[in-house]
Amino acid sequence: MFIDRARIFVQSGRGGDGMSSFRHEKYVPKGGPDGGDGGQGGSVILVADPNVNTLVDFRYRRLFKAKIGGKGQGNNKYGRDAEDLLITVPVGTVIREEESNQVMADLSRPGQQAIVAKGGRGGRGNWHFRSSSNRIPTFAEKGEPGEERWLRMELKVLADVGLLGYPSVGKSSILRKVSAAEPEVAAYHFTTLNPILGVVDLPDMRSFVMADIPGLIDGAAEGVGLGHDFLRHVERTKILIHVLDVSGMEGRDPIEDFEKINAELAKYSDKLAKKLQVVAANKIDLLTDSANMERLQAYMDERDIEVFPICALSGEGMDVLLERVWELLESYVETPEETTEEVVYKAEDRPDFEVKRGEDGAFVITGPRIENLVAMTNFNDDQSLRRFQKIWRYMELDKLLLEKGIQEGNTVRICTMEFEYHQ
Repeated sequence: MFIDRARIFVQSGRGGDGMSSFRHEKYVPKGGPDGGDGGQGGSVILVADPNVNTLVDFRYRRLFKAKIGGKGQGNNKYGRDAEDLLITVPVGTVIREEESNQVMADLSRPGQQAIVAKGGRGGRGNWHFRSSSNRIPTFAEKGEPGEERWLRMELKVLADVGLLGYPSVGKSSILRKVSAAEPEVAAYHFTTLNPILGVVDLPDMRSFVMADIPGLIDGAAEGVGLGHDFLRHVERTKILIHVLDVSGMEGRDPIEDFEKINAELAKYSDKLAKKLQVVAANKIDLLTDSANMERLQAYMDERDIEVFPICALSGEGMDVLLERVWELLESYVETPEETTEEVVYKAEDRPDFEVKRGEDGAFVITGPRIENLVAMTNFNDDQSLRRFQKIWRYMELDKLLLEKGIQEGNTVRICTMEFEYHQ
């Protein structure tokens, strides 16, 4: 089953907690702190695998969680780093963060990787907090929380050549004739509902990949019919074979079809409109009026577009078409606009601190710095609590709360922790 869209939830591993311990050795009655750091949490990484060609596996599994880092130990022993969670996806997969719709990665090359949820760092052991004023720190940091987010994945088929044309003009028949692919062929529209790839083998060990992509109809650029599902897959191809029915058996005008489809391409993307096209004038075996072919040839000559009369069923004219396509692929040079750049995802900038009033009247503080501080603080330890209060004052959160109108005894909420405010 070919699935080219999927939605998954990813969660990286929390960092391991730091250790609070003290050295115990014979004849050393007052050994110092020796708590080790926690290990790094596992990250969630997507990997482009050329052996995977569909997103069907994500229909049945949508939750992906990496493991947490190991806890620190005494004698300054670090916790074990958790293994990263590797998820294989097809080459050509575009990953977006659902909330912002921002592209996180475009995995267009085999082996390309993208970290979509970074593992939390391990908490520091009490060894880090020794000082001249506190030689026996009893506290250690908890591990940093991991990241979590919903992702949307879209697969754009990677093919050298794409078969372009209205439904039932013979695209599937062409692919069956020139490759080992077996798309369904029948005398009704939209036989092909999903892209189908085939390898075209030519003499002298030459080959290229051809894609039979679902037929296009008017309004596709606005999503009508198979609309965007079709156009998304055309984007990656180098050359388009525009298949036209010149037989006139269904009352179609090949020139009108050509203009309408190219208008849809232009509305969707300037890049698509500029792609190199050759015309395959199909169904010449059913051609009863040569004027139809002559008119098409004259129209294309004016636009410097090559036309190849073919019969997909018998194979007539196919060798000439394929040899010319091979020559065009050999001389093809990617334009700067077509070169796929590696996407570097940057999370949306969030202010260090932001105070809002909750529905229950509580003062809710958000921001990455304060949220991480709360998550990594052990509030059951007196020294750890005093450290938290010291950092709170350093961040000048009292000033920010007073500006927002906080009063004595009001509730302050950070993540899941609640405090009662006192000056």
